[in-house]
Amino acid sequence: MLGFLLRLLPFWVREPLLIAVGSVLGVRIMCLAVRDHDRVAAGLGAVFLVFTAIRVYTVIRTLRARRNPSPATSANGAAVDTAAQPQPQAQAGTGPRPGPDTPKEEEHNAWGQAFAAVAVFGALAVALWVAPRYMPSDDNSPQPASCSDGAHEELPKAYKDTPRPVTGEELCKALNRSDLAKLLGTPEETATTVSSTNNTAPLTDGKVAQPEAEVTFDTYTVNVSATYNKLSTDQYVKLMKFGDEKDIKTLTVLGRSAVLSSDHTMKLEINLGSGGSGGPVEEGPLARTLSVALDRNDRGGYCEITVWSTSGALPNDSALLDIAEKVLPEIPERPVR
Repeated sequence: MLGFLLRLLPFWVREPLLIAVGSVLGVRIMCLAVRDHDRVAAGLGAVFLVFTAIRVYTVIRTLRARRNPSPATSANGAAVDTAAQPQPQAQAGTGPRPGPDTPKEEEHNAWGQAFAAVAVFGALAVALWVAPRYMPSDDNSPQPASCSDGAHEELPKAYKDTPRPVTGEELCKALNRSDLAKLLGTPEETATTVSSTNNTAPLTDGKVAQPEAEVTFDTYTVNVSATYNKLSTDQYVKLMKFGDEKDIKTLTVLGRSAVLSSDHTMKLEINLGSGGSGGPVEEGPLARTLSVALDRNDRGGYCEITVWSTSGALPNDSALLDIAEKVLPEIPERPVR
């Protein structure tokens, strides 16, 4: 069908059209072949360029034939010198007037058609090339999860009694960064789940604010919490040594006392079948935690950044430090009491 339609087009429209399409496709395919080191694509691009070169050669020959027409021939093949034959002189005032220069007009029309076809299809090729870069994508690729923008829940009394506490929503916005996956070493992933809460610390009778936020990727899960108690980092390290924390390492982050530690998460299975009974609490995968004091003078309270994965793999400690350097500036330092 396409070939039939092309044959219906005039020569001076069809040939420039084939040249424009062939050159655009050939150059585009060759560029992709060079970028991807694809020999098959390179061969296909070469075919388009050779096809275009043949069409250009055909057009050039046709133009030369129109500019230099061959002399008319007689029936027996001998050339007839029309210029040498005497022509009857037209009587003054009689006979038809000399008409316009028809060959030149046809040649000008042909060139106009050719340039118009090249310009139109060249513009279409440029539009098709550039449009994907600026037009919004209509694919169904998953969008990164975002923090909730719903109605703010009423904060517990512990938040009102704590000077300048951060909320779970604020922690969520500080943690759910566009470059968080890159900081974890998985830049191609997007967040699948994001959550935040305005909890209070356990075993404190609801008197210690402990907001937290969590972002989950396919590989890692990151949790950030802020605990507004009176425990200094030095006291916290002493408690770690009595617990099951491993690989304890003290350091300084943004001028604040900090400690790195490892501990296992808890694994809880819930059976939603008949009876709704659940299995026992088991030891989950290992998690790595960076705890940083809420102020430079370490007057009490700390921010914890914890990373773990279901496979048990952990990123380098440098990932935790990079996340802390991005999140901590968003948490107000604890004021002097």
